[in-house]
Amino acid sequence: MQQLVFATNNRHKLDEVADKIKGQIKLLTLSDIGCNDDIAETGLTFRENAAIKSKFIYHKYKLNCFGDDSGLEIDALNGEPGVFSARYAGEHGNHEANINKVLINLKNETNRKARFHTIISLIWEGEEHFFEGTVEGTIRHEKSGSEGFGYDPIFEPEGYDVTFAEMTMEEKNGISHRAKAVEQLVAFLGALKA
Repeated sequence: MQQLVFATNNRHKLDEVADKIKGQIKLLTLSDIGCNDDIAETGLTFRENAAIKSKFIYHKYKLNCFGDDSGLEIDALNGEPGVFSARYAGEHGNHEANINKVLINLKNETNRKARFHTIISLIWEGEEHFFEGTVEGTIRHEKSGSEGFGYDPIFEPEGYDVTFAEMTMEEKNGISHRAKAVEQLVAFLGALKA
């Protein structure tokens, strides 16, 4: 079976991607290949950050790999937190602080339109390919639900009356930004075998 490195150690992201790939390809994490490097996301766009990760792994380990970058873009905040979604409140990965900062910044806003955006950079046999997914929605006034991660407890996808954090992984994976990008990735990999 062919192998593909996902340039992450984020267990939630890995589970979401593995659910979509369904064993078609062997998915490896950074720890699986012995990579303990902290890959600095210095790009100013999701596309740049995704490419930084995939290129780092490909050039160092010579393995087919992909990196993703995702974030929340809120209209009333001029697209913030955007590429700074994971460290919006300062400390990387402090979901509670990030959510609180968003809720405070939106306190007096009536326009709560937002979207989650994902870009995947795949390097396959030395060639780079990009895949993209977006899901539109609104920001709730308070948290609801305990599933998922990140901003999921305050993001209500369009057409639903529950947040991502109130959905099962299967439900979220049917509509999420990452799921849409990963579906394109899976279709691309499937076409290679055809």
